Amino acid sequence: MPGAGSVARPALVLASASPRRLDLLRQIGLVPDRIDVPDIDETPGPHELPRPYAERLAREKARIVAERTRDPALIIAADTVVSLGRRILPKAEDRKTAEDCLRRLSGRRHTVITAVAVQPGPDWPEGRAGLRVVETVVAFSRLTDRQIGALLDAGDWQGKAGGYALQGHAASCIRFVSGSASAVIGLPLFETAQLLRGQKGEWLP
Repeated sequence: MPGAGSVARPALVLASASPRRLDLLRQIGLVPDRIDVPDIDETPGPHELPRPYAERLAREKARIVAERTRDPALIIAADTVVSLGRRILPKAEDRKTAEDCLRRLSGRRHTVITAVAVQPGPDWPEGRAGLRVVETVVAFSRLTDRQIGALLDAGDWQGKAGGYALQGHAASCIRFVSGSASAVIGLPLFETAQLLRGQKGEWLP
C-alpha cells in the first residue's frame, strides 16, 4: 500500500507472451496487472546490426502497447537477440533451424543482447520512458552429434533465439556465462529494477 504522500502506482503491463519473463519479474516481487502482447514484424532490416535491432524491437513493442492502453499504466517490453559477430541468429521455430543454430554455436563464444524498455501509457504523464541494453557473452562446448540430437529431442529450443534455453537442457553444454544470466533468459533483472526505481510511485525498494 502506498504510504502517506506517495504517488499511487499505475498498472504494470508486460508486453510479452514469454512465461520466462513473467517468472523473472515474479522473482523480484513484481506481478504484472496484465499481459498485452504486441503483434509486430520482427524481421531485421537490411544490414541491421544485432544491438540496434534489439533496441528497436523493445521500443516498438512498448510503444504499440502504450498507444492502446486506456488507463494509467507503465509498459515493460524486451527483446533478446543471439548474435555471432554481426550475424543475428533466428528464433528457432522448427527443428532444422534449431539444429543449424546449435551447429553454428558449437565450440564458440557468442553474444546475447537483451534490450528492455519501459513506456508510460498516455494516461500516466508522470511516467518516464527508458531503455537499458545488456550484452552477455556465452560459450558452448564443442557439441557432438549425439549432444545436438539430445538437445533437439528435449524440445526446449522452440521459439528461442539461437535455438537454446540457458535454463534448459543446454545448460549442460555451456562452458561459461560472462554477464547477466537473467538477460540471457529474457529479462535483465537489475536493469529492469533500475528503470522501475526511476519512476514515480512505489515499485521496488
